[in-house]
Amino acid sequence: MKTLIYLNLIVLAAVCAFAQINAVEHEWRATLKVVDDNGSPVAGVNVGVGYYVGNTSKRIDGLTDTNGVFVAAHSASTSGYAVYDLAFVVEKAGYYQTWKKCDLGVDYNAAKWNPTVTLVLKKIGKPIAMYAKKYVLGLKLPEYGKQIGYDLMVGDWVGPYGKGVTSDFIFEQDYTNISSTAYYSEITVSFPKDGDGIQVYTIPDSETGSGLRSPHEAPIDGYQAKLTRETSAQSGQPSKFEYDPNRIYLFRVRTAVDDRGKIVSTHYGKIYGDFMQFTYYLNPTPNDQNIEFDLKQNLLHGLQSFEQVPQP
Repeated sequence: MKTLIYLNLIVLAAVCAFAQINAVEHEWRATLKVVDDNGSPVAGVNVGVGYYVGNTSKRIDGLTDTNGVFVAAHSASTSGYAVYDLAFVVEKAGYYQTWKKCDLGVDYNAAKWNPTVTLVLKKIGKPIAMYAKKYVLGLKLPEYGKQIGYDLMVGDWVGPYGKGVTSDFIFEQDYTNISSTAYYSEITVSFPKDGDGIQVYTIPDSETGSGLRSPHEAPIDGYQAKLTRETSAQSGQPSKFEYDPNRIYLFRVRTAVDDRGKIVSTHYGKIYGDFMQFTYYLNPTPNDQNIEFDLKQNLLHGLQSFEQVPQP
């Protein structure tokens, strides 16, 4: 029932309909291919294809065949109340649910109205207990122009600003209020130890709607020691806004290296969102690259409702 309501809302929000004379009916035909993490077809996947007719949302349900394929078709009008978008939801036991929207366009186009869509159904691997915390309204620095540490295992600023003990991230924000309508802000994220770092993870298009948006494991290499994000607005100049709520970062902290600079111990984690509104996850086990969170095993206790993490 929740999936049906969710799918209907996706379609309802995506449809833009208006009345015209002489509506023409055409058939749309969508071919959905479902594969697993390795690219192999997944048979027996529950598929829901949502669309909109008049002022009513509709849905076609079925199962993928042995080739991981499901085909859905229906007629739609290119004017009047038209189906401009489709929404797919796929699910199967042992996998993370995945969804995707497909734009048909306002006017009939044979190629666009006969799409072939590939979705990756990511396997549920080994979800683990992690330190995880969500920020809804954003994390505001206690002071501008100062380096301030944040302890991921405590979920707070390092003293004297909070109860944290170990600096995992170091934040610094420079802010200049030019006028009531003009300002400049730069946030820098850095790390206290050699080997610590962060990197951006780019989600493949076929996985953007997955219940697990990150990879199952963090990579060993590719981390940078510092990251900056700028926001600015000033009359007569282009505004700058580097914040992306859909961005994903992978990071490692609490790194220890030997005399040759080789990493002997580190903690991996991930971030959904961007600085300073984000959700973080930290694996408590040194050198374990697993970043697949078990929603029932949050190691941070006493969180408020808006700090609870809803995604693995």
